[in-house]
Amino acid sequence: MSHVSEIYGSMVFNEHTMQERLPSATYKQLMRTIKDGEPLNLEVANVVAHAMKEWAIEKGATHYTHWFQPLTGITSEKHDAFLDPTPDGRAIQSFSGKELIQGEPDASSFPSGGLRATFEARGYTAWDPTSYAFVKDEVLCIPTAFCSYTGEALDKKTPLLRSMVAIDEQANRVLKLFGEGHQKIVTTVGAEQEYFLISEKDYAKRLDLVLTGRTLFGYPPCKGQELEEHYFGAIRPTVNEFMKELDDELWKLGVSAKTKHNEVAPAQHELAPIFSNSNRAIDENLLTMEKMKLLASHHGLVCLQHEKPFEGINGSGKHNNWAISAGKKNLLDPGENPMENLRFLVFLTGVIQAVDDYQELLRMSVASAGNDHRLGANEAPPAIVSIFLGDELGAIVDALISDKEYTSAERVAMDLGVAVLPNFLKDNTDRNRTSPFAFTGNKFEFRMPGSAVNLSDANTILNTAMAKSLKEFADAMEGKSGDEFEAAAIAYIKDDLRKHQRIIFNGNGYSDEWPVEAERRGLANHPTTADALPCFIDQKSIDLFGEFNVLSEVEVRSRYEVKLEKYNKLLNIEARTMKRMVRRFFLPAINSFAADVARDIAQVKAALPSADQTFQEKKLQTVVDGTKRVEEALDALNTAHLANVEIADQQERANDNAHHVIPLMDELRAAIDAMEIVVDDNHWPVPTYNEILFYC
Repeated sequence: MSHVSEIYGSMVFNEHTMQERLPSATYKQLMRTIKDGEPLNLEVANVVAHAMKEWAIEKGATHYTHWFQPLTGITSEKHDAFLDPTPDGRAIQSFSGKELIQGEPDASSFPSGGLRATFEARGYTAWDPTSYAFVKDEVLCIPTAFCSYTGEALDKKTPLLRSMVAIDEQANRVLKLFGEGHQKIVTTVGAEQEYFLISEKDYAKRLDLVLTGRTLFGYPPCKGQELEEHYFGAIRPTVNEFMKELDDELWKLGVSAKTKHNEVAPAQHELAPIFSNSNRAIDENLLTMEKMKLLASHHGLVCLQHEKPFEGINGSGKHNNWAISAGKKNLLDPGENPMENLRFLVFLTGVIQAVDDYQELLRMSVASAGNDHRLGANEAPPAIVSIFLGDELGAIVDALISDKEYTSAERVAMDLGVAVLPNFLKDNTDRNRTSPFAFTGNKFEFRMPGSAVNLSDANTILNTAMAKSLKEFADAMEGKSGDEFEAAAIAYIKDDLRKHQRIIFNGNGYSDEWPVEAERRGLANHPTTADALPCFIDQKSIDLFGEFNVLSEVEVRSRYEVKLEKYNKLLNIEARTMKRMVRRFFLPAINSFAADVARDIAQVKAALPSADQTFQEKKLQTVVDGTKRVEEALDALNTAHLANVEIADQQERANDNAHHVIPLMDELRAAIDAMEIVVDDNHWPVPTYNEILFYC
């Protein structure tokens, strides 16, 4: 491995490279575009494009692509060569400013929720200069937004960028009240990515993993995660080699991969980067996910990013560490004395209001067929949105709400009781792993997103909802200054906290009492994606997005349709895969085993009529009864599935999937899993959890 400082960002057309390769005037104009949002003229774009092309060719690039995020949630790319044939039969390498700024991919085959028809194929990609271009696999990748011929956003990036404009405008209005000049306000994200690594050989033998990303069948392993020995344990040599290659590749691409370790479940791992601008952080997370999948094959492994690939052990999440920055200031940093930090309390209150007012939208943003299996299980938070503040901030908020004096417990030194270890200061909040939205010192950790999700949706909603909170505060404080402003701000904070204190919960989100208490408080509880999605098209949501020009009503409705269709399509694939595996793999294997047992009984009786065959006969009866249970469950699922695909209304179909089809899938799974521990290993047609999770 090369020295990190030598390779880091070497494949990125970043600010350092721009400064080296662009004329001073061009560089300054481009920085004004990137940092202040000034328009970029074609003349400047031509200079940038030429420098970018020359740099990319030096890095081995032969093609360029506009790298974008359609509503599939993953990234897409169409490669064009730096090729311009000449009349004399030769060719030169060229790349213009126009080609840099705008592309024209076919938009008809991407999901659009009715925004585009097949005969309306034209779509445009537009360069996003705030996210650096990079070279990947001999291709210059240019991050872009993606929109239709008529201007509607067809991607995940455009609404995110619009939401960042909204929070920039409203946060600056608030900071102006504190006497601060105009600053560039950005939200920052650090995306902790969890994933599983398994053997390619086992993966190839599991049709369910290949087609759906998760095991649709599987009896719990003899040993799971109960010994808690995998968490932070020594990393397998094969996995370690993969991680080293992954680090190298990500560092070249300027992705600040910082932390790697074994997660709680066997074969589960995590990678965490250093936080950065939300837009760039999400681009880098998508790039990380892609590299994980591609590089795993170099080591005989497959990377699983499904939220719940194995039943009964931890699923994989993607913790979204979110904060708001003004220059080098973190506006969610409490400072030395949070009670005296009025600005912090204003922004803290804004977050609490935003999460309470738009809790259903936040739940919706992470809703998926896979995440429904994860939420509320093991390390994942429940499907009920709440905020954890910790002891000190919780006490401050309680004091503000009840108009009582607050006496700080101060940050006390904690003695570990071991002489060789230094004392350290206790942070002003502990961690609550059962909380969906937890304050962790100077940021909020949104723990609900699943490992496969594109974080643009969640951050678009967070940014927009926070912009709404800040706007209401700024509107109420307009014209006030000095002592009048301070008194009015404190009164506003107290009133707002009283209105939204129901969303604050510092207890155990896994307890049986919490759903009851949440219902008493009036908090939403949407356990399935089908339950969660309708809030997207509530008038309240449409009004929020429209007020800040983040999404038009037609763009909101199209995304709702896309999410519904994806949910139903995934469930259709899972049901079809289950039926095929039972018919083609499991029933033949079970019947073959039953025939072998019957032959054994007959042969023993023929050789020794008086032999006691009670045990073998009991086993045969178990298998025969199990076969009947499997066939009945298969028939019930088949009937329900065939009826489901005929339902025209997508929401009605989703409801039927969530509350009728999935329970039948669970029954079929249980019937097959019960046979796994009875049928001889030589007959069982697929690798079991014991084999998949505990490879060498």
